[in-house]
Amino acid sequence: MNELTILTTLAVVHFVALMSPGPDFALVVQNATRYGRQTGLYIALGLSCGILLHSLLSLTGVSYLVHQQPTLFALLQLAGGSYLFYLGYGALKGTWAKINSPTTTEQESEPTSLLLSNKRQAFSRGFATNILNPKALVFFVSLMSSLVPATMSLSGKGIALIILWSLSLLWFSFLAWALSTQRMQRKIKSLAIYIDGLCGLLFSFIGLSILWQSTTALAAQF
Repeated sequence: MNELTILTTLAVVHFVALMSPGPDFALVVQNATRYGRQTGLYIALGLSCGILLHSLLSLTGVSYLVHQQPTLFALLQLAGGSYLFYLGYGALKGTWAKINSPTTTEQESEPTSLLLSNKRQAFSRGFATNILNPKALVFFVSLMSSLVPATMSLSGKGIALIILWSLSLLWFSFLAWALSTQRMQRKIKSLAIYIDGLCGLLFSFIGLSILWQSTTALAAQF
């Protein structure tokens, strides 16, 4: 395949993966619907920067080396699974509090200091959610090893990184924008508690499954 075909295939595969439900998708949905457009856009920027770093590490072979070290990869899974479970637990805890206090307003039930209204905090949440997800590491190792040949030119690899980053930023930014329009906000306001609950369950399930995999892998080595 020539480089144009490789880059086109890479873009299509990556975009399809971006649209599939997962921690990144859920994070944007949960926070854009609750805290608004600015928070959603900075989370999108954080996620896309995490994807850029994953892509760079995979392209240079660092992620492959990590994946080939069972103990190191299991520890990464442990950290990532714990973080995703932490996000899920927080969302479920907030949902449970609202169910038990239905008359409490959102502002009253959540202290301002805990909201993702800070740009740096929103960016960090997006970046950490992506970079600590071991499934993302495996995905990009597989994507780069199968589609990007070692003989590809340096400019071609640079364009590949730009494509992966820009597609991620555009998709998650569009998602944040679409979910934070006034019309959409009015429609989903009554569904906020269900969105939080579903996202909490998704984070918790993925986090626990990763934790189970990591503990099983570590136990098998000792």
